[in-house]
Amino acid sequence: MVVRTNEVNAHKSVEQAKSSSLSRVSRGKQSERVSFKRVLNQRLVDKGQRVQFSAHAQGRLDVRQINLTSNDIDKIESAIDRASEKGATDSLLLMDDLAMIVSIKNRTVVTVVDSGRMKDNVFTNIDSAVIV
Repeated sequence: MVVRTNEVNAHKSVEQAKSSSLSRVSRGKQSERVSFKRVLNQRLVDKGQRVQFSAHAQGRLDVRQINLTSNDIDKIESAIDRASEKGATDSLLLMDDLAMIVSIKNRTVVTVVDSGRMKDNVFTNIDSAVIV
């Protein structure tokens, strides 16, 4: 019985050590990702690419074969700037026949909806709308 208790305690100690070291590793990787993301975003800003598209938004653009021109990107950036000046955090951006949900704080287009799919949609969790 004593041997079993020691085995159980030893097993618990090993499991606690594993979970402790895993959480440290996870936290370490997470902070590395944040740092990498900051560096990447700063580089994009330095190159003049101030608006970003989430993987979801990029997927929507690709699947629906929506091509944005540099003029469109300029319009989006201008709309983000105007919304930011007004204190917006999450905006609905209406441009031509597109609707975009944009995280103003992160300067990221979160999703894109074209006019064919816009009907009967309800946009939630936004605090502003910008019409371009």
